[in-house]
Amino acid sequence: MVSIFKEDYSFMTKYLVFGHKNPDTDTIASAIAMSYFLEKQGEEAEPVALGEVNDETAFALNYFNVSAPRVVTTVANEVSNVALVDHNESVQSVEDLSEVTVDYVVDHHRISGFETAQPLYYRAEPIGCTATILFKMFVEHSYDIPKAIAGLMLSAIISDTLLFKSPTTTNQDENAAIELSKIADVNLEVYGMDLLKSGTDLSSKSETELLNSDAKNFDMDGKKVRIGQVNVVDFEDILARKSALLDQMATEFMAAGDLELSVLIITDILESNSIGLVVGNDFAAVEKAFKVPVVEQQLELPGVVSRKKQVVPQLTESYTV
Repeated sequence: MVSIFKEDYSFMTKYLVFGHKNPDTDTIASAIAMSYFLEKQGEEAEPVALGEVNDETAFALNYFNVSAPRVVTTVANEVSNVALVDHNESVQSVEDLSEVTVDYVVDHHRISGFETAQPLYYRAEPIGCTATILFKMFVEHSYDIPKAIAGLMLSAIISDTLLFKSPTTTNQDENAAIELSKIADVNLEVYGMDLLKSGTDLSSKSETELLNSDAKNFDMDGKKVRIGQVNVVDFEDILARKSALLDQMATEFMAAGDLELSVLIITDILESNSIGLVVGNDFAAVEKAFKVPVVEQQLELPGVVSRKKQVVPQLTESYTV
């Protein structure tokens, strides 16, 4: 693997750049791209991760010959200033976030409970992927994007939009992906399907790994809700493990202590449908949100592929209305 960052610095401040816990492809790619962007602006920056990369992200890193960012659990012991990508909610971030100064946020999610004591650069847009916003930032500053970073940014857009099938997809995402595919020198459709399929072989994953590979905690009107998501090419294999998954979800639910609800969204990327598995204290909130019954801790979610647009807002509203 190769490093795409300089090794010698003479700067006053170093930034650690990171996304949310249980990182996905957009989180890792955006941390790498934002670090490079900050360097172009004369800052020292290092991308780090709040967890190990998943199979899909590893595929992209390997394809473009880029090393995975190192994993950290704290940041205040290293730096005083940080940049956040692909998240803003403290419950999804590093444990000691309150002990550092957040100078940058680039995100495409809801803004919830975020505040600082000082001004900062904050850019949030309602589009499909954080990497799309970063692409726009590079264009606005006339910064060239290295081939490897372009490939990772492209991978992030493909992942977050499910190759443009997600309702979160915008024309900006598609246009950015087209331009990035040219820089990365890949066939967008062929590479896109290879990338998405790389994350769907779940046979070697434990129940714990499946539940936590892409899971986020959300505050919904004072209720803590955990929502995980896994992609498959059909439901048969994953449903064969339903009992074991529900048992592990219950174990983790009880261990957390402060959770109101835990939901696992299982998405068929070829058919653009999902099912949900549910553990918790309030199934009524789930039924109210999606207007379908929870039967044996499972619900059908036809047409649902996006946690950000088709799951989180509906559940949030069910708790607040």
